[in-house]
Amino acid sequence: MTTAALLDELAEMTSAEDFLNYFFIAFDPVVVQVNRLHILKRFHDYLQQTSPTDWDGYAGCLKQAYQDFVHSNAQAEKVFKVFHRQAAQREVRIAVANIGRSAS
Repeated sequence: MTTAALLDELAEMTSAEDFLNYFFIAFDPVVVQVNRLHILKRFHDYLQQTSPTDWDGYAGCLKQAYQDFVHSNAQAEKVFKVFHRQAAQREVRIAVANIGRSAS
C-alpha cells in the first residue's frame, strides 16, 4: 500500500476506535472512552516526530500513543496546552484572617 493510499484510508476514520481497529490494536474500551482525544493527539504528535512512511510505522505510533494512557492519565501525560498552563501556575495561599487586610 502506498503512503497516499494509507492517508486516504485514515482520512475516512472518525473515531479513536476506528484507528485502533484499522491497525489491529487490541484496546480497553474504558481507556479509550476516557482518553480518546488525548490518544489521538499523542498519535498525531508521534507521527510528526517520526514521519513514518508505511502501515507498520503508523501502527507503531498509534500503539505507543494508546499505551501511554493505559498506565497513566491525561493530567500526567499533559498532551494539551491547558495541562501545561495548570502545572506552571503557582498556588498562593492566604490565611482567612488576612483577607481584607492591607499588606503593610
